[in-house]
Amino acid sequence: MNRKSRQNRQTDQLLGVDFSLKAVASVSTDAGEVSRSGDPRELLDRLRARHDAECPHCTQATAHTQTVFGEGSPEADLVFIGEAPGATEDELGRPFVGRAGKKLDEMIQAMGLSREDVYIANVLKARPPDNRTPQPDEIARCSPYLQEQLRIIRPRVIVTLGGPATKLILETTTGITRLRGTWGSYRIENGDGADLEIPVMPTYHPAYLLRNYTKQTRSEVWSDLQAVKDRILA
Repeated sequence: MNRKSRQNRQTDQLLGVDFSLKAVASVSTDAGEVSRSGDPRELLDRLRARHDAECPHCTQATAHTQTVFGEGSPEADLVFIGEAPGATEDELGRPFVGRAGKKLDEMIQAMGLSREDVYIANVLKARPPDNRTPQPDEIARCSPYLQEQLRIIRPRVIVTLGGPATKLILETTTGITRLRGTWGSYRIENGDGADLEIPVMPTYHPAYLLRNYTKQTRSEVWSDLQAVKDRILA
């Protein structure tokens, strides 16, 4: 058994599920063939600079110490989207680094990937007051930045984590418990006739799994990730 197989087996044992999958880090992507007007990393850096210049004027400004823009590969096949940074994320300036972040790390590792292989972002780039659920006006202000991130990265698959992210990306009011495990799609409009439809898999937010980590929820979330893995490998 090689090192990667041992790592995957250890992850299976940790999570209490059989999730033996092939790694996809080296899989090529058709999305990269859709034209980009510049280097993705440079474009993301420019977008972040624009966001940070405008962010102090938003109504959440007093609730956070710094923005949490996103991190990972600028050419990732897979993007995870949550709802908003928490206290630990606000302190460190990185997405999903608290307890929920550790659970997301387990999910990513169970797919044979690392955080460096994927891209992780949130609907909001700043912590809401008292970690509350993002409000519609906050989502309306922040969502254009997320949409531009996706336009730059052009992933093969998007995984939405929890209700707020799923409702935004899929433009729906249906709850996550009904949508999880069912494929949706997100359209990137380029205005040049090369629009891109990206498959979207809604699943539970890692914070929900921390509160409800039952045999059923484990089975459901790993089923969702298996479907994502199969789609990327297809």
